Amino acid sequence: MKWLDLSIEVINTLLRGLLAVMMTLLVLVVTWQVLTRFILPQPSSFTEEMARFLLIWVSLLGGAYAYRLHSHLGFDLLVRNLPPKKAITLYRFCCLLVAIFAILVLIVGGSNLVSLTWSLGQNSPVLNVPMAAIYSVLPLSGVLFLIYSLFFFIYADHHAPSLRREVSVDHREGNAND
Repeated sequence: MKWLDLSIEVINTLLRGLLAVMMTLLVLVVTWQVLTRFILPQPSSFTEEMARFLLIWVSLLGGAYAYRLHSHLGFDLLVRNLPPKKAITLYRFCCLLVAIFAILVLIVGGSNLVSLTWSLGQNSPVLNVPMAAIYSVLPLSGVLFLIYSLFFFIYADHHAPSLRREVSVDHREGNAND
């Protein structure tokens, strides 16, 4: 499964770069909004809408990336205290739940929303951007969640919380002895 590892790394690199660019744009847009509102006599008209759209994209894509890094909030106390076999089984079940959510809500529901807004021809009021383009982040983030949950499902024996703790403790001890 070397190709899967390589694919995940490529996705991670692209996603990390895209998130960095979007966060930089978000900071610049909000800074410009504050400057034009409080220093210049005429506030900028596009910054509020652009900041809102960037925040939507950063939140959804950042959520998928956080899931990949195991940075999402989670209650894994139960899983951490289970024996490894049971922890892997429960971890795989949780991966299936994430995959089901990603498919039903983000991919199917998001695609329906994109299709509806595209067919209605809805555009944003200020930037005149098709709302379907803004909402396209829903199925995109759903695909990312699905890819990551399948990756975790396949490699559950490496990613289950109880096993991660043992590996990290062994790794720290190994470094101390080196």
